[in-house]
Amino acid sequence: MIQENSKIDLQNWEIVSVNPSDKIWNWKDLFCFWGNNIQSIIGFSLITSLYLVYNLNFLVVLAGCLIGSFFVYILVNLIGKPSQRHGIPFPVFLRISMGVNGARYVSLLRGIIGIFMFGVQTYFLSKSFSYLISIGFHLFDNTILNQNIFLIFYLKMNIIDWASFIIAILLQFFLFSIGHNFNKLFINFSAIIVYFGLSLFLILIISENYNVVSQSFKDLLIFENFFSKKNIIPIITIAGTIFAYFSIVIVNFGDFSRYVKNEKELNLGNLSLFLNLIIFSLFSVLIVIGVDIILNKNLGNIDKILTNPTDIIGKFDNVFLTIIVLFFILFASASTNLIANYVPSQNTLLNFFPKILNLKSSGIIIIIIGFLIGIYWVPVLSQIGILSFVDTVGSFFGPIFGIAIVDYYLIKKGKLVNKDIFSSLPNTAYYYSSGWHIKAIYSLFIGFIFSASTIWNVDLRFLQSFSWLIGALISSITYYLLANR
Repeated sequence: MIQENSKIDLQNWEIVSVNPSDKIWNWKDLFCFWGNNIQSIIGFSLITSLYLVYNLNFLVVLAGCLIGSFFVYILVNLIGKPSQRHGIPFPVFLRISMGVNGARYVSLLRGIIGIFMFGVQTYFLSKSFSYLISIGFHLFDNTILNQNIFLIFYLKMNIIDWASFIIAILLQFFLFSIGHNFNKLFINFSAIIVYFGLSLFLILIISENYNVVSQSFKDLLIFENFFSKKNIIPIITIAGTIFAYFSIVIVNFGDFSRYVKNEKELNLGNLSLFLNLIIFSLFSVLIVIGVDIILNKNLGNIDKILTNPTDIIGKFDNVFLTIIVLFFILFASASTNLIANYVPSQNTLLNFFPKILNLKSSGIIIIIIGFLIGIYWVPVLSQIGILSFVDTVGSFFGPIFGIAIVDYYLIKKGKLVNKDIFSSLPNTAYYYSSGWHIKAIYSLFIGFIFSASTIWNVDLRFLQSFSWLIGALISSITYYLLANR
């Protein structure tokens, strides 16, 4: 009786093995998944900067991007297959290597970063709502925004900003809490609508400047000296940058791969990462080239090439175009927030309190904390260097991955005891030492030290783009040497 009362039930209907009939994702869904991961303001700016701002050989940039994506492809396949086979999310999969209790706290690290970034991303997402509301007021009465009520600021936000932020956070909560089937539909719709928007915008941009844009693009296609030794460092640097951009979704990819039909669909879907990268790169580069040509023609010499979508729209005196682009930015930002922040945070919370939380209650926790982070982002959090803390916590992700993969494939040989993964009783397969696998925890901190050193050691900061891989490598080797005895 005492043993039963002390037992923590680790089952929750949202994180148990997915019923085979609910595994409905195919390669097309994963194509949209990867599309959403790159279709962001940061992704747009990153891609265009690599191709245009740094004045590098086109093939050098393309090679670096594809190499970085190749490593992402290999690693997401490794972490995605166990979840696809057994239908379990990332935090539950972590119980195999970390122990049933260890996984609760280790996976919570991903949840902390997810909730924090959800709040920050929601703040920036709300700016699109704010712009739309302001445009609406201006069209109705171009003097109304000069009223005193709109000039009162609290925490550096006026009444429109506050209304926009509340709308953004509540709308996401409503949409994201419906269930995983709706999430799939939202991800697919967002990817398609954003690509449609990019196509429409590109047509508008180059319709009157096709010859000039095409010639400018051809000028980028410099194929000479591609195999020169001087290109090795740029290729490696670009590969590291692209890998670092996608690394946030690698460790918890199982949260989504658990719904994929089979490993064939998983593999094909992950291959679509390369296709998405190429398509999005072409759209982004052509749009920026076209915009630069138009602005230089109409406004005179522009000091620099604009690579941020909001900066680009700000240069066009076209209300209709601005409204359309803002709607596309809304979809891109919301879907990115869902994939990179909301779902990972929700699953880690469900894993931490499996008997207490459900989709709604875990979502409420994310919304409340995200709300506080969002409203204090500009006046406080962005001013105190908190991103260094975020990067430091993120230094655990590579080591977590390395341990989980070595344990599953090399130590456990791909075997999983399903009944024990949801049990906290002693003498079960994943109970280890009071629910903690000490060898894994030790290896985790060893990998973390090496990974975090690229952030805090000035002499090693040139390796920061590779911190994830460094941590994963060190922790996996350490764990293998300790556990394979």
